Amino acid sequence: MDWGLTKGETALSVLDLVPITEGSTPAEAFRRSAELAQHAERLGYRRFWVAEHHSMPGIASSATAVVIAYLAQHTRTIRVGSGGVMLPNHAPLVVAEQFGTLASMFPGRIDLGLGRAPGTDAATIRALGGDPDRHGHDFPERLAELMRYFHPPEDEVRRVHAVPGEGVDIPIWLLGSSDFSARLAAHLGLPFAYASHFAPDYLMIALETYRANFRPSQWLKEPYAMVGAAVVAAPTDEEARYLATSSQLQQLSLIRGKPSRLMPPVERVQDLCSPYEWQVLQTRGRLAIVGGPDTVQHRLRAFIEATKADEVIITSQIYDHAARLRSFEIVADVMRA
Repeated sequence: MDWGLTKGETALSVLDLVPITEGSTPAEAFRRSAELAQHAERLGYRRFWVAEHHSMPGIASSATAVVIAYLAQHTRTIRVGSGGVMLPNHAPLVVAEQFGTLASMFPGRIDLGLGRAPGTDAATIRALGGDPDRHGHDFPERLAELMRYFHPPEDEVRRVHAVPGEGVDIPIWLLGSSDFSARLAAHLGLPFAYASHFAPDYLMIALETYRANFRPSQWLKEPYAMVGAAVVAAPTDEEARYLATSSQLQQLSLIRGKPSRLMPPVERVQDLCSPYEWQVLQTRGRLAIVGGPDTVQHRLRAFIEATKADEVIITSQIYDHAARLRSFEIVADVMRA
């Protein structure tokens, strides 16, 4: 099975939130993401993932499987997948059918990353048919059911089949921002991705837990860990810091419980924050890598050395599309140097 998990030099990948910028539309967001995916493919990034979020005015990837199909159609070789699908929001059969369809359309190019968080608020969970009080508690059972749809036990008689899906070889990743999914991924022998770009606190604990408890499986013989990194690269440190304020403004809107579209950058975000809000932004973004080529190269290599990551998946919430494309190009260039 080729899951695109080759060990060796740390691979680079892209996590795209399909941002809807202030003054634009979801249609424009999809076109820009397709252009970014093509750009990443040319630059040699290994995979391009999109994330499921709901009721978020600045994120267009709520129908994650549909977006993946669109992006895969606009690329040729890069792996495309979910980073991730929030399994508690969906019946496992539906996920198996959707990703079985995608893997049949684009053989050898589709990844299924799964999370146990809802990716939204309580009211939206109810609208999706879930129970906020139990959301995610049955994740291991739902995961087991999903995996059985792809690979039913030979001695099991089943009345329900995932078509397409059954017998399809599709990589399953577990995503997490704590050590829960790290333990589960280790127990099942699956690759693990940690969301350090927004949850830095448990990064090293989760990675240590995953590697120490890993059990080889039919899919993976040794642990394979991906880590998320928020990166804004520009020709100079000053420009990068300026571009990064768009992401800070979006985080500020979340802190205030009023999610927004991705806003244009500003000179000083701290002037728009209370002292508490500024401290929260600094804490959440303390692993962010923001700077010119030399700064990004130094900090990204130090991050890889500290985490021993097999792969780094980079997200860049940059308002200006040309600057966003340039940021991923700078990262690719400095990591090849």
